[in-house]
Amino acid sequence: MAVFKIVEIGDPVLREKAQPVTKITPALLRLLDDMTETMYAYHGVGLAAPQVGVSKRVIVVDAGKGLYQLINPEIIAVSGSETDREGCLSIPGVWGEVTRAAAVTVRGLNRSGETVEIEAEGFFARALQHEIDHLDGILFIDRALKIVKG
Repeated sequence: MAVFKIVEIGDPVLREKAQPVTKITPALLRLLDDMTETMYAYHGVGLAAPQVGVSKRVIVVDAGKGLYQLINPEIIAVSGSETDREGCLSIPGVWGEVTRAAAVTVRGLNRSGETVEIEAEGFFARALQHEIDHLDGILFIDRALKIVKG
């Protein structure tokens, strides 16, 4: 496994709509493992493939509920809303107050190619939404009500 360099704001890959994964290959599984190792190495709670320079619809999240590796994730249901502070490995030293759904249901594929549905709330739901936004070229600063540097 490898630790990737995190792509930072200003790199065009962060603003692209990532491409759907059409086939699970050994290279894709290696990408999931490398993204996971990178997320932990940088002390993050989530990472999307564009953040490591790969324009594919793949995320990894560990927000205290265990590791989730998702391929082609999509939010299929939302409820409630809450505003909280967010940061991003691709925008170091910047925080923002962001309103997101309080609970979400996300559907995607696991590394075996099986469809999974995840029901999440609170911080876990926020992390999933943040990473799925990355797949559409949306950064938390685009949604922030207020931005704080430092």
